[in-house]
Parts: sequence; C-alpha cells; structure tokens
Amino acid sequence: MTDHPASRGGVPARDSRPRAVIAGASGFVGRALARAFEDDGYDVFTVGRAGSAVWGDPAAIARLVDGADVLINLAGKIVSCRYTDADRDEILRSRVDTTRALHAAVGAARRPPRVWMNASTATIYRHETERGNDETDGVIGEGFSVDVATSWERAFFSGDLPATRRVALRMAIVLGDGPATRMLFALAKLGLGGPQIDSWWFPHRRYRGIGARPTGPVWSSWHRSRGYQRFSWIHIDDVVASVRFLRDDEALSGPVNLVAPGVSDNRTLMRELRRVARMPFGLPAWRWMLDPAMALLRNEPELVLKSRWAVPRALTEAGFTFAFSELGSALDDVAASRRPRARDLFSA
Repeated sequence: MTDHPASRGGVPARDSRPRAVIAGASGFVGRALARAFEDDGYDVFTVGRAGSAVWGDPAAIARLVDGADVLINLAGKIVSCRYTDADRDEILRSRVDTTRALHAAVGAARRPPRVWMNASTATIYRHETERGNDETDGVIGEGFSVDVATSWERAFFSGDLPATRRVALRMAIVLGDGPATRMLFALAKLGLGGPQIDSWWFPHRRYRGIGARPTGPVWSSWHRSRGYQRFSWIHIDDVVASVRFLRDDEALSGPVNLVAPGVSDNRTLMRELRRVARMPFGLPAWRWMLDPAMALLRNEPELVLKSRWAVPRALTEAGFTFAFSELGSALDDVAASRRPRARDLFSA
C-alpha cells in the first residue's frame, strides 16, 4: 500500500499503473481490499486518520481522487459498540461527512474515477422473516441503524456525477478475522452458544431514529422470532471477489447486496459456531440475558436478534459466483485461516 504520493506537491506520479483510492482502509475489509488491488497491479492510496491523505485536508483528498481509476469508501466508526448518544452521533457523522468529502472531490475532479463504490449495509432492510429483500423489491426498515444507512446512501447518490459509476455496497455481516465474527465466537465461549431468543426487556431509546429524517418509535420493541430470525452473511473472500467483479462490470450501478445466497437462521448459526468452536453445549439466551451480557462486551443484541434477510439478486443475475454460499463451509474456512490463534478463539 502506498502511504505517501510519490511526486511533487503530493500528487501521485502518473505511470502505466491504474490508481485505486481506498478510504477507511485500516479496517478488516479495507486491508483485504488494499491487498487485492495491489495484487491486481494497482497503486493503492489511502484516505483516513493517517495515510496518503487525511480527513480534514480536502486539497490532498482532491489530488488523490483526480485521475484515480477506482474510489472505494469504507470509512465510518465501527458499529460493534454500545449505542450511547455519543456513539450514535459518531456512527452517523463518520459515514455521512466522509462520503460528502469524497463527493466534493469527485465532483471537482478534471479526471474523476470511472467507478466509486461506497460502503452501505444490508441492515437497511426491515426485520424480515417471510421473504428475502433484494435491491429492487426489498422493504426499507426504520429506526437507528436504518436511518444511518439511508442517510449514508442519500449523501452518496446525491447530485450528478455523470463520469462516475456509483455502487452502494449493502454488506451483510462479514465472516473472517473481523469484529463481528470475534463477537459471535465470544458469545459461544461465554456459554451463550444456543439460540438467541427475542423477548421483553426494559424499553430503551438506543434504537430510536436519527438524522434529518428519523424514523421508527422512540422506545425499543421486540419480535417473537423464537430464535428463527434470519442471518445474512458473506465471507471476506467473497467481499473481495464481488468488489473486483463490480469494478470490472460496467453495467452494474446503484445499491448491490453483498450477501451470500445461503441465508441461515440464528439457530443454525449458533449450532455451527458451537461445532467449529468445539463447544459441546450452548445455553439459549433470551433478550433479558443478552442485553446485560452485550453491555459487558460493549455491543448491542441487535446484531443477533434482528432478522436480516437480504439476497444477492444483482450479483447473481450478473453472473457472479460465490466461493462460499453455505454458512458451515464459510465458518470452517475462517477457523482454518486462524489456526495460530485457534486456542484463543475457537477452542473451549
């Protein structure tokens, strides 16, 4: 990865290698994409709190973006946290403000990127147990996480950028050496590796709407899903492969679901986690157990209690083939790739 542009005035040198600019490249997905683009022969430059350009320096960002072939934005505060008022505000601000900063750079560029892929989330869809949500007919939900996603996409798709194809990456939970996977295995190791069952709990305001157009009720509610809430996911290798596919397929634009076709449910997820983690048992966990446990983990039970059911219609109709379409094989691969730390994460 190129940390500093190698030419006069901070402008990347012009040569025969295409340039990729990745914002938010320090995270789990960003590092994987940076490696992949370097392997594909790109000069990779980064935007973040450190790197080739930093947030708050619009001139440096503009120099990187002007002449880039591909722009990818993954910037945003990690959502694996407790939704305090401060964290809620930062989750929204960090996504919308960085997207607007890049939008300004693309709009001002003499040679704008031919494609800009901006992160979004499959959590944009409603709590769903009846059918999968695709990019065409999916039903948008309400509340905090949905409002973050819709505000993010509005900032991304606003205005006219005629020379730049825009793709919103509605990513499901990514399986690999990342925070969501570690949190799920932590639940199994705590003995809470049975199904997670939604139930009544003291109402709170952490999931209330946010942004210019807040939606949903002020107080939290629950769903009688009995542990059969759907679990949409994608393996990190398929995230990388799908981004490469979207980079090269000029016909794809707009929202694209980055989710594996083999949607699971919570009971299956936890059974597979116990198998891979070699945990012989797992206690069922109701919300009244999960909420205090998640508070200790500085996380939210929404990760495992919301029924996320998204389907990859755009990718599959375009001919993309997933390497990992079933949950069990994906978790086996994650465990195998982490063998040096297996005793820490995957053993009893």
